[in-house]
Amino acid sequence: MFQGSIVAIVTPFINGAVDEEKLRELVEFQIENGTDAIVPCGTTGESSTLDYAEHDRVIKIVVEQVNKRVPVIAGTGSNSTREAIEITGHAKALGADGALLVTPYYNKPSQEGLYLHYKAIADAVALPQVLYNVPGRTSVNLLPETVARLAVHPNIVAIKEATGSLQQASEVLALCGENITVLSGDDFITLPMMACGAKGVISVTANIMPAEVAALVDAFNDGNMEEAKRLHLYLLKISNAMFIETNPVPVKTGVALMGKCRDEVRLPLAPLAEANRAKLTAIMKEYGLI
Repeated sequence: MFQGSIVAIVTPFINGAVDEEKLRELVEFQIENGTDAIVPCGTTGESSTLDYAEHDRVIKIVVEQVNKRVPVIAGTGSNSTREAIEITGHAKALGADGALLVTPYYNKPSQEGLYLHYKAIADAVALPQVLYNVPGRTSVNLLPETVARLAVHPNIVAIKEATGSLQQASEVLALCGENITVLSGDDFITLPMMACGAKGVISVTANIMPAEVAALVDAFNDGNMEEAKRLHLYLLKISNAMFIETNPVPVKTGVALMGKCRDEVRLPLAPLAEANRAKLTAIMKEYGLI
């Protein structure tokens, strides 16, 4: 259902508020450059600092601007199951095509707790749902055996696997078969994950190089392994630069350097350090982006 090059889109701000005009322009930039789906209000979209009204507004803007041209997968995760159900219900009402649900952070549930959390959301909201496993941020790892239990639920259709582990991704693929679509959650390993059976990527790098990320996925799907390998290696340096500091600070700075929004982030995130800004600027010049 959800596959290909999927961007976790930044949320542009202006003087502390969501910059709705720039957000619409960023959506157009993505669609014009071959992006297959858009994720608003993910980690890269600074969902953790959006209030409820802003969260709904960002989803509404993206849904409106996309206008059914590609799927919109709204970030609706929370460490409160009741809250995640509520936000996911809002996303459905706003016209989102799916929901991206990060594992509950901070409260560190057991595998049974994770299973019951996701099952409760899937039971409550009839919307295609994407599990999101990123233990580096949440301190909890959704294990392959738990994914397999969840994959039989008709509303759970995919997983964004962001452990950085090809072994874990392979175990998910082996256990789940066709019951769930696996998507890379790390730009660095999109190609090797697709070689194992993943169907695409939810990408940070696509914010600044959507055509190239889409071309990598398309080359693999077309059986052009040499081109896919070339693009994988070509994108490696810029993808690394997107994590020179905590995401989304570097990527939003990159989008700003391209003149597409301000580099404004919300506390507790801080602007990119000057030394890292200089490094990022040099790399982006090397890629001809600025």
